[in-house]
Amino acid sequence: MSEQKKLREELLLNGKNGYDRVSPEELTDINGYCENYKDFLNHGRTERECVETAIAQAEAAGFRAYEPGQSLRPGERVYWNNRGKALMLAVIGQETLEKGVVIGAAHIDSPRLDLKPRPVTEDSGLCTLKTHYYGGIRKYQWVSIPLLLTGVVERADGTQVKVSIGRDPGDPVLTIPDLLPHLADKQSHKPLFQGIEGEQLNLLIGSKPLPDDDGSDRVKLAVLKLLNEKYGITEADFISAELCAVPAFDAVDVGLDRSMIGAYGQDDRVCGYAALAALLELGTPRRTCIAMLADKEEIGSIGVSGMESQAFDTFVARLCAAQGVELRDCYEKSFCLSTDVTVAYDPNFAEVFDKSNASFLNQGVGLCKYTGSRGKSGSSDASAELVGQVRRTLDKAGVIWQMAELGKVDEGGGGTVAMFMANRNIDTIDAGTPVLAMHSPFEVTSKLDCYMTYKAMKAVFEA
Repeated sequence: MSEQKKLREELLLNGKNGYDRVSPEELTDINGYCENYKDFLNHGRTERECVETAIAQAEAAGFRAYEPGQSLRPGERVYWNNRGKALMLAVIGQETLEKGVVIGAAHIDSPRLDLKPRPVTEDSGLCTLKTHYYGGIRKYQWVSIPLLLTGVVERADGTQVKVSIGRDPGDPVLTIPDLLPHLADKQSHKPLFQGIEGEQLNLLIGSKPLPDDDGSDRVKLAVLKLLNEKYGITEADFISAELCAVPAFDAVDVGLDRSMIGAYGQDDRVCGYAALAALLELGTPRRTCIAMLADKEEIGSIGVSGMESQAFDTFVARLCAAQGVELRDCYEKSFCLSTDVTVAYDPNFAEVFDKSNASFLNQGVGLCKYTGSRGKSGSSDASAELVGQVRRTLDKAGVIWQMAELGKVDEGGGGTVAMFMANRNIDTIDAGTPVLAMHSPFEVTSKLDCYMTYKAMKAVFEA
């Protein structure tokens, strides 16, 4: 090796494509992992479905529902279901919780369209469902695509029914028709974010009127009749329902080389699945390890199932009580990898990126020392010591990683659950998979980066 090449190896940051750094054996592991991940995405279109899918996988891996007050031995595998919308799983370590816990925190909610409490309307022979969008969507992306409806309805008699329309083979799908270009002159001259208004996001659900009826809402009545026959619900039952419209297409490979995954909800289920998969494979770790799959991140992490909820504190406090440890003593020695996606550099929109501090597809999991907006607002800002510790852990485990920021300083930004963990006196840093077209109905990730996110989580749990 020449002196100059040696200097480059020693002094410059390695920015090689990850495919130049992995072995043929690891390529097989990457593909196998990503097939399982795509299956998780297809089954988990909402946070409720993600919880159901994760619990099924956890129980198959030897986890059982935690009972407050039960004794906990090293190697014990337990989970706590928070109202069917968030999930905490733990593997008890060899050391007591006084030494702290290791947490992989991700969120499993994604931007979508929720039905309003009184959604069913008819106008000019078309029956539609009115929606209220959830999270940071770009509204124009949600029109003229196939959508499915999923969720639960609490009926008047107190029973609950699951609704699924558009998922199974042969099912009809729903959609929101856009305006044809021939009549869209005024629409085309509006700012992009005003091209489609929130009140125009109405799902087309029917057009065939009820026969032998002379009312003014024959199509609406026909639709409600079909829903009643299949699910036993009435119009009043929508008031106590959680029904979500999400893209109807499955996760697919992208590119002739099949190196990428295109799917809805990869923010942040790509990281949620990584934390789950790493924990399910764990033996008996040195320190207790927890996977936190949270809800409500897309609207500020508030509410009983969000990361600000005391549900997480209650779960960990109960684990601590089983070992006679104070919660605050546990938190003080704990570490959290806040696994949330980061933005991948897109040359089509190069003007919003600081290229020297951007993350790139196929260069591994992205470490984010801070997130937030503009002046680091809403960020926990990890210390130099903590970043150094994580660097050493990932390097030792052979994880391909890169540093990342969420675009240029004044272009905007975004937050994660990291600050809510840090507020608990837990050392926290962000790390996640780079994503193209984040928050769109069809997000794109690199298979290599997905696998490296899992590998990073596994390295942290096993450290």
